[in-house]
Amino acid sequence: MILVDATIVSTAIPAITSGLHTDISGVLWVTSGYLLAYAVPLLVTGRLGDRFGPRTVYLWGLAVFTGASLWCGLAQDVTGLVAARVVQGLGAALMSPQTMTVITRMFPARTRGSALGIWGATAGVATLVGPLLGGLLVDLAGWRWIFWANVPVGIFALWRAAVHLPRLPSRSHSFDVLGVLLSGLGLFLMVFGIQEGQTYHWSTVWGPVTIPMVIGAGAVVFAAFLVWQRVTPAEPLLPLSLLRQRNFTLANAATAAVSLTVNSMIIPAMLYLQVVRGLDPTAAALSYAPMSLLSAVLAPVVGRALARVSPRSLALPGMLVMAAGLAAHAWSLRPGTPVWLLAALTLVIGLGSAMIWSPVSLTATTDLAPDVVGAGSGVFNATRQVAAAVGSAMMAVLMQAQLAAKLPAGAGSAELGAAGRLPEELRPGFALAMTHSLMLPVVVLLLGAVATAFFRPPGSGRSAAPAPATTGTE
Repeated sequence: MILVDATIVSTAIPAITSGLHTDISGVLWVTSGYLLAYAVPLLVTGRLGDRFGPRTVYLWGLAVFTGASLWCGLAQDVTGLVAARVVQGLGAALMSPQTMTVITRMFPARTRGSALGIWGATAGVATLVGPLLGGLLVDLAGWRWIFWANVPVGIFALWRAAVHLPRLPSRSHSFDVLGVLLSGLGLFLMVFGIQEGQTYHWSTVWGPVTIPMVIGAGAVVFAAFLVWQRVTPAEPLLPLSLLRQRNFTLANAATAAVSLTVNSMIIPAMLYLQVVRGLDPTAAALSYAPMSLLSAVLAPVVGRALARVSPRSLALPGMLVMAAGLAAHAWSLRPGTPVWLLAALTLVIGLGSAMIWSPVSLTATTDLAPDVVGAGSGVFNATRQVAAAVGSAMMAVLMQAQLAAKLPAGAGSAELGAAGRLPEELRPGFALAMTHSLMLPVVVLLLGAVATAFFRPPGSGRSAAPAPATTGTE
């Protein structure tokens, strides 16, 4: 639900714009507000799970998310919808880190790979099916159902989670108030700047303040947060021992590479299929269904295999296979390429994706001490979300530059926003611009492969040093 809702609005933008009598800039905040409210608090909400117990925080988050989904569908104007999406994002931020914490603390090392395989399949597929599900719901029932569909799922999940999730031991942590403020402000400024850079043309936001200034200020504030975590006499919000744990740091680099890839590669591919090939949004999204299905089927198999092989032996080839599949897919984006061939090439991307998610997640969490698992899960999820925002922003800038280079002067930006199919003489240049843009995630995946090459077998490194704590019960 969380990951699907990050992308599901993309295919409903025209319907929401018409239904709420607003403009494109207003509707873009329906996605931006959700992503900001989701990404910014993740460091804090991961720590809340350590303090109050992951089950309790998960149930709070699920209730907030479900209620906000109902509110989204009932919104009568775009302001109300954006407000509801912000609350929905906060619910997602409460839930997300608890999922990895619960899996890590419930399952012993010998069966944790299978559990993370199911988790990885869900996460991997959800990030890809949002546009498809959004298109189907909008076509069949109207845009409000992209939010209302969460309500019965959320109610069912609340019931099952309340019955089956165990009350895991919690620990009485002190709360680093200054750390919360610094981390929240720093992440907000950086994510806002990256996410909204294209909207403001990487220039002035208000007065003399520019997007680069906003991002720079966020980096400075976040650096101050890291310094404070080192010198604070109280228990830190982010134990820096996490960053000294080799597997944890490398796994964060790897998940950033995959998240950036998954969230950026869809944009040029969908534009090519609709603008060059003339497919409607649902048909374009269906061409990626083979990748999603294969990833869903194979990810649990990969998880079970982790009981016998090291995560590196799966994640490293997975990165290389995914990069090769994406490169082949990119160079096949030509006006005359059969759509069935493009769909078949996504199977290679799906194969690589299935080999990555659970090995990387297992590598990130196995060597963490129990009382910093929540903090580690928060960092892991925050890394993934910030990478997603960075990927989308970088892809938008790169596509604009490529379109300006490959199309006649003045045609790039005009045709990028065109609803119909391109004139035939512009299609080869547009397709080549999308191909060259997709080389960005290919290169990022190769860098991710370098990170996975240095994974150690889980359990071979020292656990991150536990913070002083008083054990209690959730």
